[in-house]
Amino acid sequence: MEKANGAYFWDVDGNKYIDYLAAYGPIITGHAHPHITEAIKNAAENGVLYGTPTKHEVTFAKMLKEAIPAMDKVRFVNSGTEAVMTTIRVARAYTGRTKIIKFAGCYHGHSDLVLVAAGSGPSTLGTPDSAGVPKSIANEVITVPFNDIESYKAALDKWGSEIAAVLVEPIVGNFGIVEPKEGFLEKVNELTHDAGALVIYDEVITAFRFMYGGAQDLLQVKPDLTALGKIIGGGLPIGAYGGKKEIMEQVAPLGPAYQAGTMAGNPASILSGIACLEVLKEEGVYEKLDHLGAMLEEGILQHAETHGITITVNRLKGALTVYFSDEKVENYEQAERSDGKTFATFFKLMLERGINLAPSKYEAWFITTAHTEQDIKDTLAAVEDAFKHLKN
Repeated sequence: MEKANGAYFWDVDGNKYIDYLAAYGPIITGHAHPHITEAIKNAAENGVLYGTPTKHEVTFAKMLKEAIPAMDKVRFVNSGTEAVMTTIRVARAYTGRTKIIKFAGCYHGHSDLVLVAAGSGPSTLGTPDSAGVPKSIANEVITVPFNDIESYKAALDKWGSEIAAVLVEPIVGNFGIVEPKEGFLEKVNELTHDAGALVIYDEVITAFRFMYGGAQDLLQVKPDLTALGKIIGGGLPIGAYGGKKEIMEQVAPLGPAYQAGTMAGNPASILSGIACLEVLKEEGVYEKLDHLGAMLEEGILQHAETHGITITVNRLKGALTVYFSDEKVENYEQAERSDGKTFATFFKLMLERGINLAPSKYEAWFITTAHTEQDIKDTLAAVEDAFKHLKN
């Protein structure tokens, strides 16, 4: 691609695309939003990196704390990967334990500790999912199926006294948009705390995606620590983490858990993030995303029925996933069973028709504040034509 503006991409040949990739989530306000662009220009004119604290960090931290009340204290880093990595370190420091539990299919960044694949059975020690990750590190991770509380209980029964924390996407975004079953997160909290471990929410995708705040606020279930990224940078690199005061005081210089970064809290990313949240706080933003999401979902399902295409759609407000499957997707195994070959053909057909999607059956379509009803209608026309070709 050569440039992007609003809800659109243009490639090097001048072809225009309606974009639902949104850079894998961060671009919720659309590309080159004028308010965010102006903030980045101002940062560039006044120096993008100082190596000292700025008043803008305080402003932004207060905005995040106000939006996500479970965070008593906030610290800035450079990415979602760093945010998750550091919450695990802090949890280990606080509990004096080493193992973590994660849910199968949930991606938490590329640090060694969380690059593990799910195994068979109700619960399993992790195996490395990338070259260069030592087996000894992966052995500190226990993977269980999402939305399966019995498997989670079994893991705690076996390793509970060794568990520092459970790492949770409160609404899954990395094998599609998958919501927790009723009571699942509440039970995870209860069992985890009974075992003396902490609950970490990875809200890198979900924070500010579905409401002004975290998925934890939408679902009314509070973690001990929260990791943020993507949307909060307005398109620039950023991460943040926060949590209960007594836990966050494990972080140096107040405590023994070290974390630092030359670029962390840099003025450009901070000012871009402030501007992004100012846009998202405007009245009607999330209602619009929900309206367009419902319009898109309804149209996709109608065209699938008309042309005899077997799909299921998982949607929450302005984010959705289309699975070529006849079963409702509630966990990673079900997402894996969806037809990846048909999705790959569909992806190419949509790209040829000017619609840019994520090139994976596991990824979400993200609607931005820049999309219009006409964009949705144009997208649905492309979907219908693509389904016709799939059927033939």
